[in-house]
Amino acid sequence: MHNEDAVEKDEKQRQLDQYRVDLEGTRLTTDQGVLIDDTDNSLRPGERGPTLLEDFHFREKITRFDHERIPERVVHARGSGAYGQFRVYESLAEYTVADFLCDPSLVTPVFVRFSTVAGSRGSADTVRDVRGFATKFYTRQGNYDLVANNMPVFPIQDGIKFPDFVHSVKPEPHNEIPQAQSAHDTFWDFVQCQPETLHFVMWLMSDRAIPRSFRMMQGFGVHSFRLVNAEGRATFVKFHWKPLLGTHSLLWDEVLRIQGNDPDFNRRDLWEAIERGAFPEWELGLQLVPESDEHAFDFDLLDPTKIIPEEIVPVRPVGRMALNRNPENFFAETEQVAFCTANVVPGIDFSNDPLLQARNFSYLDTQLIRLGGPNFPQIPVNRPVAPVYNDQRDGYNQRMIHQSRTSYSINSISGGCPMSGILSGDMSGVFQHYQERVDGRTIRKRSPSFEDHYSQATLFWNSMSFWEKRHIVSAFLFELGHVERRYVKEKVVDHLVQIDLELATQVAIGLGMPVPAAGPPNHGRSSPALSQANSARDSIATRKIAVLVTDATDAGALTPVKEALEGQGAICELLAPHEGTVASLPVDRQLTAANSVLYDAVLLADGGVLAENGHAVHFVREAYKHGKAIGALAGGAALLEASRVPGTQGVVGPDASGDTFVQTFADAIRVHRHFDRDVAAFSA
Repeated sequence: MHNEDAVEKDEKQRQLDQYRVDLEGTRLTTDQGVLIDDTDNSLRPGERGPTLLEDFHFREKITRFDHERIPERVVHARGSGAYGQFRVYESLAEYTVADFLCDPSLVTPVFVRFSTVAGSRGSADTVRDVRGFATKFYTRQGNYDLVANNMPVFPIQDGIKFPDFVHSVKPEPHNEIPQAQSAHDTFWDFVQCQPETLHFVMWLMSDRAIPRSFRMMQGFGVHSFRLVNAEGRATFVKFHWKPLLGTHSLLWDEVLRIQGNDPDFNRRDLWEAIERGAFPEWELGLQLVPESDEHAFDFDLLDPTKIIPEEIVPVRPVGRMALNRNPENFFAETEQVAFCTANVVPGIDFSNDPLLQARNFSYLDTQLIRLGGPNFPQIPVNRPVAPVYNDQRDGYNQRMIHQSRTSYSINSISGGCPMSGILSGDMSGVFQHYQERVDGRTIRKRSPSFEDHYSQATLFWNSMSFWEKRHIVSAFLFELGHVERRYVKEKVVDHLVQIDLELATQVAIGLGMPVPAAGPPNHGRSSPALSQANSARDSIATRKIAVLVTDATDAGALTPVKEALEGQGAICELLAPHEGTVASLPVDRQLTAANSVLYDAVLLADGGVLAENGHAVHFVREAYKHGKAIGALAGGAALLEASRVPGTQGVVGPDASGDTFVQTFADAIRVHRHFDRDVAAFSA
């Protein structure tokens, strides 16, 4: 999927064209089409008289304003979306009859919505939280929604616990504090009472909970679904999105600063990348498990708190998605888009995962209250490109004018139409549920195969690099440090002992608790695919570099370096003590209006004046503390010296020159972060 092709309008964009309204050159009217002479003054008797109720324009305008907001989502309220396209690499007809997975020549339009989970619409992007990654495929067979997260496991095993979990992580009911945070008593009380949460909590305390960008974030379908082929044979499947830019995260210290500098950090990043034509891309990968192997693992395939390690079942890349078009209206598209795990197409079906069954009900129920009734699929962003014919009628916001005299089936008055596959005798392309025999007594009880809550939490811990483990411990200390009840902290540490004694010991020491005496032996297994340390990419594309300049900058030395970095896809922004131009170069931002946490690397192009500038010195030192690459041209040597950063591990000094400097600096940026630096005592 090439960029030059991706901007061409697909079938979904052409469908949306009929709903787009261009107001240029138009005259103001009411909703009824009546031309209006004045929209600045209410109707009144005399210039100082009261507003008259007969002013229908005022009443319509204020009523529409009063009703502009719809209920925000209970979870995933803060979101950001974009349109794109998906194409499968080769036919998967061996496994499924899903059309969009069987035709490599077919380009399928998509809409993707990224989101945080716990916070309100007004919360910040960069909180410690799960991220939603929901994709709506507008296929020729109908809409398919892959409702994923950036973590492959859920905190609960049964959907009946979902209201409890969400209530625990939401702001506490007595004071509505804290917003978009899990660092409080009710969440950790839930955790200590429900050990099934622990695998999820390990992911939440890791850097996966603070992604650098939506564009550098994995997505996981979480549940085991089924693919069903033309012969009716089913294969279990887990869905994965893998970003082509690699999987990267922020640091917690950065997060705290970014929330003040730019609470829309991730939303802005996605929007600007698409506007620049740097279209974010992901590969869709599948883990395929034959039905005969359903019970071949030491965990239950239906347990949503478990993963299938990639070393056991590799992820097979099957297609690619690129996001290439921003929405034109946030409310109409990103806010009104409605996803549901039950939106499947022929060839994709469910498993008996109890949480998945609950979500299939819950998502639809949510849309009914949020979007004003059962006709929300008629909202343009939700409309399938496949034709819709059925006997559903009436209800709030019905947009269709049905001409049929009947709204029931079976009928004879309308020729029996719309006719089901069975009645018409044509079963081609119809959705047929996978036939599986299920026997058992009606009980409220979970399978014993769901009872292991610690093994995969240990697997995750064992798979982390030294710096990822350090960040996890720090996250536990920050979160539990905000818990008021001592016994809750103690119970959490007791659970951590079951995961790993070293982890529990470090947390206990940080909380001033007795060191745990002993715990069960660590099983020693790991999955290298879980570590972000193994996610490096050979590109610096879309990486943002802060270039510090002054009026004394040598443009002749800077320009070729800047052009060479931009030639590799990086984004260079010139920061100077003032706006306008310096050395005939346009300044992108005033230095004091910027912060190092908004950039991936720093290039010092001048340092004579900046060496005496406290903000500039702090800018460099803070970037160093956060593990970012720092490069200094000859003119920036004084600032590098004033910043007193060690000249190793991702610091490229002015002794390198020309192509050597560019390549060495680019290599340092490509690493993402230099966590070998000893910055514990480094002030910034």
